[in-house]
Amino acid sequence: MFHTTEILHVESVKLLVLNMERALEFYHHILGLHAHEVSKKHALLSANATETLIELIEDAHATPMGMTQGLYHVALKVGEESELASIIKRLIDMRYPITGASDHGVSEAIYLDDPDGHGLEIYWDKPRDLWPLENEKITMYTKALDVSSVMRTYIPKQTYQMPESTILGHLHLHVPDLSAAKSFYVDVLGFQVVMYYGNQALFIADNGYHHHIGLNTWQGDAPLCETRQIGLKSYILSVPKSEYLPLLKRLKDAHYQLIEDDVLPYVIDPLNQKLYFHFMA
Repeated sequence: MFHTTEILHVESVKLLVLNMERALEFYHHILGLHAHEVSKKHALLSANATETLIELIEDAHATPMGMTQGLYHVALKVGEESELASIIKRLIDMRYPITGASDHGVSEAIYLDDPDGHGLEIYWDKPRDLWPLENEKITMYTKALDVSSVMRTYIPKQTYQMPESTILGHLHLHVPDLSAAKSFYVDVLGFQVVMYYGNQALFIADNGYHHHIGLNTWQGDAPLCETRQIGLKSYILSVPKSEYLPLLKRLKDAHYQLIEDDVLPYVIDPLNQKLYFHFMA
């Protein structure tokens, strides 16, 4: 509903890891994502065996993740509460640490870190008519997740794998300045402001979603992530056909150079990450 070809949204990310074998042990064996085109230094991860959600690249000599701007978390969205329950049970069974569990009003989520320190959120959206509103606008909050309630929806299965319904629900980034981030992600890319969280976070979306991208300044004046430092290296934005020409004009007017690549065109975003555009036909 909120991640179709008619809606602006992030469809996949590329993460740099130190050790591919260790990363696949987590993403494939523990989380249950399908792994494709696997080599010593590269792998594609999906939930339905076709659509890539996460691309992994290995650099054994990369600088470990530090306190930088860039990735806060990649959020994988499942379709049902029972699917979130299944993932929680899997992580508990595998003794993999869950770092947080929250009820955000619009969704219920758990948080964890992959072996390289990349933040992950796994969540399901509550029915749209249950999303909290304030002055007729979507609002979100953070309360402790009632894990017992979620686990009551658990449906036992013979084998575990990441639900095929899983998509990349949103991307949350650390940025040095919210105003500058808004200028790019809203004014140039075309997302709409959903809500501010004080003066430290901004949530933006297309077509009435609670957020396709989260932006926060919680890392203060930390530096940008280096090219050969563990972290988010690029991401792909799905762009509706109707936004093709308007987006090109906004990029040109804002002096962002569209660079042609072998697969997709891209720009360098304000965080020095490659932002690829998948223009819908």
